[in-house]
Amino acid sequence: VGLGSLWVPRGALTAPSPQDWEQRQEEDTLLIERILLLVRNVLHVPPDPTEEQGVDGDASVHDRVLWALHISGMDDLLKFLASAQVEQQWALHVLEIISLMFRDQSPEELAALGQGQAAAEHGEDTQELETLRQRELAEKRARALQRPSRHSRFGGSYVLQGLKAIGDRDVVFHKGLHNLKSYSHDLGKETRRVPRRRQAA
Repeated sequence: VGLGSLWVPRGALTAPSPQDWEQRQEEDTLLIERILLLVRNVLHVPPDPTEEQGVDGDASVHDRVLWALHISGMDDLLKFLASAQVEQQWALHVLEIISLMFRDQSPEELAALGQGQAAAEHGEDTQELETLRQRELAEKRARALQRPSRHSRFGGSYVLQGLKAIGDRDVVFHKGLHNLKSYSHDLGKETRRVPRRRQAA
């Protein structure tokens, strides 16, 4: 089976059954161990961006090796070796290979990949809505600052205790408090005009 530029015998990648484990020869055990060490050593090679000279968004050499391992079925064999009770002797090799597979990945990226395209679109929609909300709040603030500072003419109503109005009730004053000093009961009444001939000399 081809692993990119690697070639591994087809029989080495088939998951052995428990009966095969009991009948396994010493050379079969050595072959499995050599294959696991080969995969580990290939994945252990550090990345060299200057040598790769890939464009943005292009798969790195490490990613292409992982894809070749997936196409060849090596990932299924590793899953079998990790979960089979009778293959516990390979557990550390498999653990090291899996850790090297995820060497360049961050947990956030791996979690985001599991959510798929819908989650990415949902994230874009959420970000767009948040941008629109922030813009609307900024427009509201700008409108509030542009409002005239002129207040309404209604200055409130006050009860003047001690001054009696009609019917033994307290006077209700509807002007601003600064006009209170000039208050009289005649405030707001029309002055009666006296004809000129009746005016006092």
